[in-house]
Amino acid sequence: MKLIKKVLGALMCLVFMLSATGCSSVTNGKRIVRVATMQSETHPEYLGLLKFKEYVEKELGDKYEVQIFPNEILGAAQKAIELTQTGAIDFTIVGTANLETFASVYEIFSMPYLFTSEDAYHEVMNDTDYMNKIFSSTDEQGFRALTWYNAGTRNFYAKKEIDSPEDMKGLKIRVQQSPASVAMCQAFGAAASPMSFGEVYTAIQQGVIDGAENNELALTSNKHGEVAKYFSYNKHQMIPDLLIGNLSFLNGLSKEERKVFYKAAELSNKEECKQWDVQVKEAKKIAQEQMGVKFIDVDVLAFQKKVKGVQESILKDNAQAKPIYDHIQKVNKKYEGKDGE
Repeated sequence: MKLIKKVLGALMCLVFMLSATGCSSVTNGKRIVRVATMQSETHPEYLGLLKFKEYVEKELGDKYEVQIFPNEILGAAQKAIELTQTGAIDFTIVGTANLETFASVYEIFSMPYLFTSEDAYHEVMNDTDYMNKIFSSTDEQGFRALTWYNAGTRNFYAKKEIDSPEDMKGLKIRVQQSPASVAMCQAFGAAASPMSFGEVYTAIQQGVIDGAENNELALTSNKHGEVAKYFSYNKHQMIPDLLIGNLSFLNGLSKEERKVFYKAAELSNKEECKQWDVQVKEAKKIAQEQMGVKFIDVDVLAFQKKVKGVQESILKDNAQAKPIYDHIQKVNKKYEGKDGE
């Protein structure tokens, strides 16, 4: 009942947002800043957003109040992006896969085995000057990313054990709504089923799909470990989530206000990354001991060989991807033999 009331309240708020002039509102003389996330209140991204809220209100509390809407309350990722475009909400967190239809440059992050180590992944994403060039690619679409959040390595988990690519033949696997992710899944011999993240639990439970691909937190935060008991560390992708903001809102800020919002985004990134490392360890322990999930170390190279064609296809068809791919390969080489992956 509590959840139903929360959802109904949020939907009423959303109706108000969409009907309000300029898609914004003022309460007690303060501009309400709305932030949407697909994750729950315990997830590292939500905790990062609390830091965002805390800093903005500390520095600009007389002008702005930040409201955070978790659990897809304001809609799934694609809807949240559209609302951010129009200014109905001001910020949302989405994966780069959700941005591919808005800027093809983001397809590169869905390339399987783009990064060969988590160290290389972090170095690239923390290179602010380099990433800002990518973040600005959606300016014409009315929004821009401010920072990134760690979403770990993506791996397959299912109702049956997956030890090799051959074990995936004929399985129905939920993937993100990205052509590259679909092609990757098909290269492994599985049937790709793009769907909203919020639908995955029920889909696995009812046998609509056999499994999904994500990180360890999906097992616990989203309870997927209750319905999928095998988690295979094939580490096929490292896809970051991004905090995107409505460009009109950002451009309408004063120089000092803009600095505050960007600093708040930076602080939220640091908090999220810290919380991520802690929660992944906890999630694995809970999944093993309380949910009975079996974690499987597989031959990553065997999976990697299966998707060479997917990598080549992306580079051939997406001219914007090649320079970023080359940049990332240079960073990958710095960490060869260090990570063990």
